[in-house]
Amino acid sequence: MFRLLQWLPLLLLLPPPGSPEPPGLAPLSAGAPPQAPDLLYADGLRAYAAGAWAPAVALLREALRSRAALGRARLDCGARCAAEPGAALPASPGPDSGPGAARGAWEPLLLRAALRRAECLTQCGARRLGPGGAARLRVGSALQDAFRRREPYNYLQRAYYQLKKLDLAAAAAHTFFVANPTHLQMREDMAKYRRMSGVRPQSFRDLETPPYWAAYDTGLELLGHQEAALALPWLEEALQESLAQVESCRAGCEGPEEQQKAEEEAEGTGSSGGLYEAIAGHWIGVLRCRQRCVGDTATRPGRSFPVPDFLPSQLRRLHEAHAQVGNLSQAVENVLSVLLFYPEDEAARKALDQYQAQLGEPRPGLGPREDIQRFVLRSLGEKRQLYYAMEHLGASFKDPDPWTPAAFIPEALREKLREDREKTPWDREPPQPKPLTHWKDVLLLEGVTLTQDARQLNGSERAVLDGLLTPAECGVLLQLAKDAAESGARSGYQGRRSPHTPHERFEGLTVLKAAQLARAGVVGSQGAQLLLEVSERVRSLTQAYFSPDRPLHLSFTHLVCRSAIEGEQAQRMDLSHPVHADNCVLDPDTGECWREPPAYTYRDYSGLLYLNDDFQGGHLFFTEPNALTVTVRPRCGRLVAFSSGVENPHGVWAVTRGRRCSLALWHTWAPEHGEQEWTEAKELLQEPEKEEGEGMPSRDPAPEPPSHRLQRVQDKAGKPPRVREEL
Repeated sequence: MFRLLQWLPLLLLLPPPGSPEPPGLAPLSAGAPPQAPDLLYADGLRAYAAGAWAPAVALLREALRSRAALGRARLDCGARCAAEPGAALPASPGPDSGPGAARGAWEPLLLRAALRRAECLTQCGARRLGPGGAARLRVGSALQDAFRRREPYNYLQRAYYQLKKLDLAAAAAHTFFVANPTHLQMREDMAKYRRMSGVRPQSFRDLETPPYWAAYDTGLELLGHQEAALALPWLEEALQESLAQVESCRAGCEGPEEQQKAEEEAEGTGSSGGLYEAIAGHWIGVLRCRQRCVGDTATRPGRSFPVPDFLPSQLRRLHEAHAQVGNLSQAVENVLSVLLFYPEDEAARKALDQYQAQLGEPRPGLGPREDIQRFVLRSLGEKRQLYYAMEHLGASFKDPDPWTPAAFIPEALREKLREDREKTPWDREPPQPKPLTHWKDVLLLEGVTLTQDARQLNGSERAVLDGLLTPAECGVLLQLAKDAAESGARSGYQGRRSPHTPHERFEGLTVLKAAQLARAGVVGSQGAQLLLEVSERVRSLTQAYFSPDRPLHLSFTHLVCRSAIEGEQAQRMDLSHPVHADNCVLDPDTGECWREPPAYTYRDYSGLLYLNDDFQGGHLFFTEPNALTVTVRPRCGRLVAFSSGVENPHGVWAVTRGRRCSLALWHTWAPEHGEQEWTEAKELLQEPEKEEGEGMPSRDPAPEPPSHRLQRVQDKAGKPPRVREEL
């Protein structure tokens, strides 16, 4: 209680209930030195667990402010101290210099400059952050992970809801959901907020994503519409803000957290050494962190992998856009900047020759962009030091950049690095079987017939195919769904009212849950194995039909049954599933579709494989404004496959009698969004049966609201549950 009373001044800054509040999560105590983020966050969680919603909001918001202030102070102090007269560190002799050139000349100068820089940073930190400076506000790795996952916003949205501040609750929920797009509980909360009359559409805003992503996406969209002149300011802003974000990240690499990591790494390896070994170890950690900054900047919230070649790709778009509007000098600057990364890039060289020919006489002083020159030279200098440490000190370093010149890698390391890349190709797609040359080959192979194509379905990238399942296979999968539903009390698989209509009940089964139930003896292993085989059958056929030259990956597979609730079907006017698109948020009034969260933006193709037809209603339909609605009638083994975007808005008519079962599948071109549960299920079904008495693998509990899982959130970051969405 004393801890909560300690933060009473923060509560006095909260507006009374019903009063207007500034948009977003504005600072509560502007100008005051920030408090320790870890203490604020811990006290905020305690207040939350106690149901003290106003103190929880105040403390969590102040924790966010404190962490942001710490980052800004480090960036500003680092830049200021580096710019002071005499602050530049003296150049030390290179690795190839002899011992006689080393010690006497540069050692006193280097250490004296380091002491002066430390003094400057300490004084600046004390002015900006209060007594103790950055050392007092050190953020541990567990707390860094919590903030990276945006955990505070998960608690804030519920606390704001309890305080009746629905706009702020929706903003906090949206902010968390952007970084956690597969979080089931938040998915349901978002749907509830969208149905609330007191929540405005503009409330769903992201309070954390850096602004360069909005500029980047706007620029790409305008380029896609051939609006190069309008796109240029956005593309330039995106590049400048991206570079600024890299600098902010690099400033964080010099914080005490990196020193703590270096110390923990040294303790873990049992290495020991004196002054220079300790300095070298910490410096190597700082350099590795700095090299990761571009990848961190290029990774969208909620994504696992960065946008490939993030900076060079922006420069390519800039030089092409400048050329389109006749800004040839700027086009030359940007294409020369591309060549700093890739000197042998044929397309860039060809473009440079074309621009120079159009310019005529050479322009003096026309060269690459200065900001990119500084970035490349600095990065290469750091890489040289890291590779030296790898070769001579046994340090580890995984170069994140594909553009690093081979000459920078010591010859003794090149073969080993090549072997390591072949063993762990993190940025490459897994080997794919060679696709068949034509989708008709697949139809012939599978015994499938094309019933309706896109023209007959009055649309684009749509198809209905029959014969993917035999009646016996449909029976096996229907029995699997029935057995899983009947075991709901033991497996956590329970039917509940549909989120789309109160007149139906639905049950869903993922491939991993089916494998777990099969291993437990709750359902037959034949059905679980068939579920895996059929999903791969649908994937290969969808790829061959729609995307023969680009591999598709299963993104999510869900066996779904919808049942009409008896006694609730009279005069029913709603749909089983309202009209929607699968990878964008569809506005039913305007027909516009925004490819942004909470939509599954990475979905590229969808499929619906029917298992039965002994029910009333439940037909899939495609529609769009002022166009003919096309309906597809379910039957065993019938697949409806289509692209997931705005070109295929679809819905499901109400199920008014009986039980409709189908297999819903989504596919993606992005391997990082491949269905990990599918692989886990396959491995689980291939494992030998355990002897009697051995425990089964533990299964994740059903998702709970944040208040019920407070301790688990503080203890560990578990894999978020897969989001369910069914047709």
